[in-house]
Amino acid sequence: MAEVPMVFILAGLAAYTVLAGADFGAGLWMLLARPGRAAPAVTRDHARHAMGPVWEANHVWLIFVLAVCWTAYPVAFGSIASTLAAPLFIAAVGIILRGVSYALRGQVGGARGRHLVESLFAFSSILTPFALGATVGGIASGRVPVGNAAGDLVTSWLNPTSVVIGVLGVATGAHLAAVYLAADAHRLGERALELDFRARALGSGVVAGALALAGLLVVRVDAPALYDGLTGGWGAVMAGISAAAGLATLVLVWRHRFGPSRATAALAVAAVLAGWASAQRPSILPGLTVEEAAAGRATLLAVIVAVVAGAVVLVPSLLLLFHLFLRGRLDPVAGPSAAAGIRPATGHEPRHRTALAVVAAAALLAGVVLTSVVGSGWPLVLGVGCLIVCAVATFGLATIDIDEERSNGRAALRREP
Repeated sequence: MAEVPMVFILAGLAAYTVLAGADFGAGLWMLLARPGRAAPAVTRDHARHAMGPVWEANHVWLIFVLAVCWTAYPVAFGSIASTLAAPLFIAAVGIILRGVSYALRGQVGGARGRHLVESLFAFSSILTPFALGATVGGIASGRVPVGNAAGDLVTSWLNPTSVVIGVLGVATGAHLAAVYLAADAHRLGERALELDFRARALGSGVVAGALALAGLLVVRVDAPALYDGLTGGWGAVMAGISAAAGLATLVLVWRHRFGPSRATAALAVAAVLAGWASAQRPSILPGLTVEEAAAGRATLLAVIVAVVAGAVVLVPSLLLLFHLFLRGRLDPVAGPSAAAGIRPATGHEPRHRTALAVVAAAALLAGVVLTSVVGSGWPLVLGVGCLIVCAVATFGLATIDIDEERSNGRAALRREP
């Protein structure tokens, strides 16, 4: 039971690295946009559009990792957060600046103001993954001892291993973003953008691979124990899987097979995290195993139950979000008639909407009453079930609204001369 929350943490880290990492990489490409087949302004708009519907949802995984870690492994969390307070603070500031600049971009007038906001967004998109990578490097290289601020507040994250992992984090995010943005451009039929981001995906993939190999050499000298774990046993297996997936991604991108390349690029990154976990197991910090760091059995059980119950709501909502996004359901529909609000006949949608709204409202009311007022035994279970029904009904309402907006947009475009 002590290792189950650690599995949750690693899964959350993998999801955050694959999804939020690509978001950070999109910010980097906005900074590096140069004239190519597509104009720089078009490149920046494409990157901004691609991250728009999902960028806030990505940070759910970071919050999840932090919450599980401090609840299930409080001693380890306290040691990490105190010794590595500086990079964690820098990462938090970067996330805040990134969100503020993203929100302000549409509100700032003038080319100078927009350039300043976009530069701030791009800078924070580089700063945050580097700081998070440096944090991982400090933990992986054994520079975080057990205790409150027991490690050096500077060299724990400004060391060869941390620096190389931080730079690798930035490069990996850029590669993931290029692969995803090339796939989005292909789906949208934007040939110029597709070719530009295809070239960026190939180039950044080669750079990320070279940095990974160079990183192994640095780790061999700076953190021998970590190097031994990565080059033997399951660590070596995961490293091999990552290398194979990375090469497969380059081949698929070269052949314009962008759909499968998304999966192989994500696998390459996730396998690196799995290799790190295998190399460090069973220790979480020097002299502290996962079992020793774990909280009491009752706390672990509560964490596991809470994660499983939360996943019932969270995972379907995220799957719906990415399904709608990857199918183009969230793409804006251009055209003056669409903006004018032309609404064709909708058939049974109004009745379906009303029924779902009634179900959602009733389930929400019943769930709140059963969980808050009664709050024990089978009524509590029924209350949680009612809240799940409310969530599913709400998803149905959202799907109907999005489908109707898409049909309205297509009808409007057909009516334009």
